[in-house]
Amino acid sequence: MPTYNILMMGASYGSLLAIKLLFGGHKITMVCLPNEVEAFNSDGAHVRMPVRGRATPVDLDSRKLPGTLRAAGTGDVSVKDYDLAVLAMQEPQYRSPGVRELLDALARAKVPCMSIMNMPPLPYLARIPGLNVDALRSCFTDATVWDNFTPGKLTLCSPDPQAIRPPGEKINFLLVTLPTNFKSARFDSDADTQILRNLQADVDGIRYDPGDGEKIDLPVKLKVHDSIFVPLAKWAMLLTGNYRCITADGAIDIKDAVHADPEKSRSVYNWVMDACVKLGANPADLVPFEKYASAAHGLVRPSSAARAVNNGAQFIERTDRLVQLLGAQLGMSNLIVDATVKQVDARLETNRKKAA
Repeated sequence: MPTYNILMMGASYGSLLAIKLLFGGHKITMVCLPNEVEAFNSDGAHVRMPVRGRATPVDLDSRKLPGTLRAAGTGDVSVKDYDLAVLAMQEPQYRSPGVRELLDALARAKVPCMSIMNMPPLPYLARIPGLNVDALRSCFTDATVWDNFTPGKLTLCSPDPQAIRPPGEKINFLLVTLPTNFKSARFDSDADTQILRNLQADVDGIRYDPGDGEKIDLPVKLKVHDSIFVPLAKWAMLLTGNYRCITADGAIDIKDAVHADPEKSRSVYNWVMDACVKLGANPADLVPFEKYASAAHGLVRPSSAARAVNNGAQFIERTDRLVQLLGAQLGMSNLIVDATVKQVDARLETNRKKAA
């Protein structure tokens, strides 16, 4: 199996996928902030994940794995060195100085890019037949950062696994709270897609010895799908749980957002699923509400979007607004979705006024 040079843009959530790919012997460069560069280069990446059937979680240390991981700033990498780039930052970050230029260099060099953002990049949306992508530009913090991408060179990978940097822990430590799978759509070309399939095989083949001499299968796989609609399954989860954590005066846990009124949650979830099917998704590729609702019982923290808003963020990923506008293109609307978008708008506007 070939080994690849992979550029990982983003060190927090990105370190989860990175540490799984290191098992395959790949060389990963993680682009991150200066204090993160120092931490990862001196102490590696550390990921703790629960494993079914084990009483204690498994701690993974990047320095003890076959591949190599280095961290770097945006100005310390050359895009021509990489076979694949993974976009693991939050959407508003791509307009930042340095990040913007690096993203544009990837686009111009036509490096295959796989996004693990919740917010699908505009060039990916352009791969959906019949969609008016220009009408969706307002959902992005700065839509112009995506203008030089060739749509077929960018794919989306649904970031289903949940992970956090716990308060008080080092910045190179990540705790996995829901060890589900990454689900990627293929690229347009077979050659680019084969990179993903080889990485999937590497992750599938992992057998890890946690120290007791028994090699175990680790959760959090990479699954590659031919359908470009499979990663859209995350949208229903985001609009039912993550964005409804954002309340008028604070944040609630995802579990509470989903289960305070299960029937209301079901109506939102099924409305988003219906929108995805109208776009072209196969219902069998989507996740039924019951499965999500069951998993949500374990999501006992506010979403990252809600935490960001509570911490004064002026911009967050707006998948809520994106799905609302997609629905409008399909002749669909939902009062609860409309209220959620309005709530998020109001909280962000308050944060901007405070910062002014």
